[in-house]
Amino acid sequence: MNAQERYEEWLEKLDPNDPMYQQLLDMKDDPETIKEKFHQNITFGTAGLRGKVTPGTNCMNYYMVGRATQGIANYIKRFGQEAMDKGVVIAHDCRHMSREFCLHTAAILAHNGIRTYIFKDLRATPELAFMVTRLGCKAGINITASHNPKDYNGYKAYWEDGCQVSSSVADGMLEEIEKIDPFTVEKADFEEELKAGKIVILDESYDREYIDHVKSLAIHSGDELDLDIPMVYTPLNGCGTMPFEAMMKERGFRNWHFVEEQKDPDPDFKTVGYPNPEDTKAFKLAEELGRKVGAELLMATDPDADRFAIELRNDEGEYVPLNGNQTGYLLVNYILEGRKDAGTLPENGAMVKSIVTSTMSTRIAEAYGVKMFEALTGFKNICGRIPFLEENGYTYLFGYEESVGYAASPIIRDKDGISAGMLVTEAAAYYRKQGKTLFNVLQELYEKYGYFSEDEPNLVLEGIPGAERIKRMMSYVREHLPTEVAGYKVEKVIDYINGYEDIPASNVLRFYLENGSWFAIRPSGTEPKIKFYFYSVEDSREKSLEVNRKIKDAVMEMVLAVE
Repeated sequence: MNAQERYEEWLEKLDPNDPMYQQLLDMKDDPETIKEKFHQNITFGTAGLRGKVTPGTNCMNYYMVGRATQGIANYIKRFGQEAMDKGVVIAHDCRHMSREFCLHTAAILAHNGIRTYIFKDLRATPELAFMVTRLGCKAGINITASHNPKDYNGYKAYWEDGCQVSSSVADGMLEEIEKIDPFTVEKADFEEELKAGKIVILDESYDREYIDHVKSLAIHSGDELDLDIPMVYTPLNGCGTMPFEAMMKERGFRNWHFVEEQKDPDPDFKTVGYPNPEDTKAFKLAEELGRKVGAELLMATDPDADRFAIELRNDEGEYVPLNGNQTGYLLVNYILEGRKDAGTLPENGAMVKSIVTSTMSTRIAEAYGVKMFEALTGFKNICGRIPFLEENGYTYLFGYEESVGYAASPIIRDKDGISAGMLVTEAAAYYRKQGKTLFNVLQELYEKYGYFSEDEPNLVLEGIPGAERIKRMMSYVREHLPTEVAGYKVEKVIDYINGYEDIPASNVLRFYLENGSWFAIRPSGTEPKIKFYFYSVEDSREKSLEVNRKIKDAVMEMVLAVE
């Protein structure tokens, strides 16, 4: 069916009393809107679903959420009664319709005879990842759009290993999902299934277990730390408030401050607009509070508290935003330095970074005798390496990617802004006891391992025209591979489209230049963006930044010429 036919089918099948029915009528004379909302069934990939909350087959609504849930239920049933009894744990964030989609999903699974666990209200993504293995579930589902704008929601699927579903599992789920007519999905009575024990609401003891596990990741404690270090934290009106507050209080930090305007959940994110801690504008209120209280460190998590970003006060008293690579340098070094000093650095230690993350962290790891493995972007890939590492005699120590995601535990197999926040806070308090700031430590790392620079621009190209232009951009670069960029010879190109060595296939291009710089290009899998990653290393930070800028300008000029 084409978009118009799908639209007409919805008009025919939707109950006129359904609030979405009037929304459908409102678009009947708008063919472009109909095309945008109905040109396809919302894609279920390895990141699950993500789209705007609105009627349409390409959107997030009860019918498309129900379709995905019924398909996943059918996939779980392939594995028999044991898998159904193991069940599914579901969490959700603070977005519009998140709680409603969570309860809808639970009722559909219960109708299929699958045990379901939910929380009393919103919970952070990393706690959901932890609970999949803690409860021994067959799968997990998280209703969240992470850091996307307020109009979006999403649906992430996890498998029994605690990771977001691998490509093979996602393909199996998709096979079942594609068989489902969204208007035929049935659900059980929620209250009846709750009484019968098929749906279980998890109590606070499970939150306690998650917080205790986060605290167990500590490197230093007690008198080694200056617990009076002044700090500011903002959850950006998302899920981070409860777990972050519990962690900070129980670790004994005495001089940290919430951004009060952003402490409570708000699905409209009125205080921040775009709730992505990678965006320095998200730190506006944190900076204002930081100046009032003399904070040395500013911290933020995104709405589902899996991403974590920081700003540091420099020697001039100004707040400097760190990108995900720079925070990664600090964490990689802090973990390895601390474990070496404590005599707990394993013989076969391993870390994992994404293929588009800076190689400076590889230098740091190797200096401690730790091997840095690479994976495709996304923590289903980064944490998906953990079973391989354990099977081959390695001890997993840390994983991260440049988009402010960090995984410090081999058990929490997704990025975790709460444990990352604990480790960064602890590191700041540890170095302060030694008379240094995290900003000072970052400069020392540059001096020791090379003055790297990092830049990760992206182009937002929305809708069908945007998606088509991104495809043309990637095709053009592949068909016209540059032999030099900004005056530097291209020495090597890796195209991951068919896989490379032990890295699976992905739509990523990576270019290595003769001066040691490299860059990569890839379309986002969850947002209407094409992303770029530029890295250079020189004998000073200033020179490195200048070289990186020249390379970036040359590449962006080439790509932007593609209409």
